[in-house]
Order: sequence, then C-alpha cells, then structure tokens
Amino acid sequence: MTTSAPGALAFDPNRIPWEITHDDGTKSATLVGTRSAGEMFSYAFFIPAGVYDAPHSHIAAAHLHVASGELRLGYGPSFDLNDADSYPAGSFLYVPAGDVHFDGADEDTVLIGTATGPWNTEYLAAV
Repeated sequence: MTTSAPGALAFDPNRIPWEITHDDGTKSATLVGTRSAGEMFSYAFFIPAGVYDAPHSHIAAAHLHVASGELRLGYGPSFDLNDADSYPAGSFLYVPAGDVHFDGADEDTVLIGTATGPWNTEYLAAV
C-alpha cells in the first residue's frame, strides 16, 4: 500500500496486505470501508493458479477489476469450464446480486472489487 496525500490510498496488486488465507489458497482483504450493512467497501481477492469455485451467488452486486492474471467466469448452476469466459488483466466485470456463477483461474490472479455490505457467498446445494 502507498499513499500520495493524507487519507489517500493506493494498492499494488503484488503487495496487497492480505488479511485472510483460505484453505484452498485464496486470500482476501478489505482495502477501504467496512462490510457492514449499507456500507460500500473495496476488497482484494487472490486466486491461485488452478483453483476454481463451485456455482454460487452473492447477496450484493460486485464491480470487479482484474488487476493481474486472468479470471475465468461462467454463469449458471452447472460448473463447466467450456461455459466460462476469460478476462485478462485490465478487464472490468459487473456481477449482479443473486446471479449464480462459478469462477477461478489458470494462473495466479488478483481481483479488486467494490460492493455494498453485507457480503456473503451462498453455494448451490449439492444435487
């Protein structure tokens, strides 16, 4: 993290101050704001190469920027990489609240997102 003026923040995707490391190697950090109800926040999410997430949805919409690497994202209740599109570094995505999707990466990937709290991930029930 760097600052250029009092109160200003800037983050290099290679030097994110990760707060949580998950069992699958993904990492997350809240960069600005809080995840409280009605509050806007920005976050970073790291996806290691080869990690994919099962179909799920979020309670809030997400505005995503692929900061590094390449995100694979598909929509629908079935995980099928043939249905996923690739979004290289520099891409912007809007994922609406409640839309079922799956995602992951073939290479280490960092996402920077903005959403409004609360934030949660709800996975589809196994059939």
